[in-house]
Amino acid sequence: MLNTIHTYAAMNAGESLVRYDYQAGELCADDVEIKVHYCGICHSDLSMINNDWGISQYPLVAGHEIVGEIIALGTAVKGLQIGQMVGVGWTGQSCQSCDHCIDGKSQLCKEALPTVLKMGGFADKVRTQWQWVIPLPSHLDFAKAGPLLCGGITVFQPLLQHNINAMHKVGVIGIGGLGHLALQFLKQWGCEVVAFSSNPAKYDEIYALGADRILDSTNEQALKVERQSLDLIISTVNVSLNWNAYMSLLKPEGKLHLVGAVLDPLNMHSFSLIDGNKTVAGSTTGSPAQLRKMIDFSARKQILPRVEMFPMSQINQAIQHLKEGKARYRIVLKNDF
Repeated sequence: MLNTIHTYAAMNAGESLVRYDYQAGELCADDVEIKVHYCGICHSDLSMINNDWGISQYPLVAGHEIVGEIIALGTAVKGLQIGQMVGVGWTGQSCQSCDHCIDGKSQLCKEALPTVLKMGGFADKVRTQWQWVIPLPSHLDFAKAGPLLCGGITVFQPLLQHNINAMHKVGVIGIGGLGHLALQFLKQWGCEVVAFSSNPAKYDEIYALGADRILDSTNEQALKVERQSLDLIISTVNVSLNWNAYMSLLKPEGKLHLVGAVLDPLNMHSFSLIDGNKTVAGSTTGSPAQLRKMIDFSARKQILPRVEMFPMSQINQAIQHLKEGKARYRIVLKNDF
């Protein structure tokens, strides 16, 4: 049976998106079909559209911060129901049989497939392996929930990876689409939260988002005063910084955790690591179990991104808005097919 899915797709690297319809065919046994209500736009979508990472396939339908309603279930799907509101993030499929999958870390599966390579959420419908379909609590604001499925889990996962608790003091570099969520999570986690910003115009909002203190990242003297004061620094930026300066702010056994995709090699003195047994770490998004925990925590604490809404038919205008750095702080498309 034919099943037409309507999308906005990039036909070649770097091009504006155009209307593109395709026939999805029969639903696979492990897949769920979802009517898209909302889909966020992430910088990773731009990287995939432009083939910055060399893995894109065209036509490419991006979009991996999806909120919608289940309209069809494959024969092997468990625990989900027609009509249920759910979310889908970066990963749309994994093998479910390798050691990582069996160990509950299926985001590390070598065969894991990004949602955007399965035909993503810039569409009226999307299909995803059922294990990666995340039930959404009814008291969560569905219109704003999409960015939690990517941006949210990206900054939530380091808290789990490093066993962060309310006794820890954590810094956040980059108060944008990722960083403004990190501040909220850390505040509700009970941590002492330090934001790095050199823009006084944003200070009131940064404090409102959860920062206890703000350090001017361009003030070398202020940074020297704060030496060995942080247990963890989460960097959300995608540009190279003076990493040695930030490493000096970590306590012994502190960690610099990168979630921003910096394409240049890290320029760092070896003694930045050796002196104090410090660590540089990174992470992808998260497992289905971690995604569920993050969504439940967000709903309980009412942690949501600050979003700007566009109709999906204005997707190219929304992408340009993001490219120009004007988004405050995430963009969400509303399906108007």
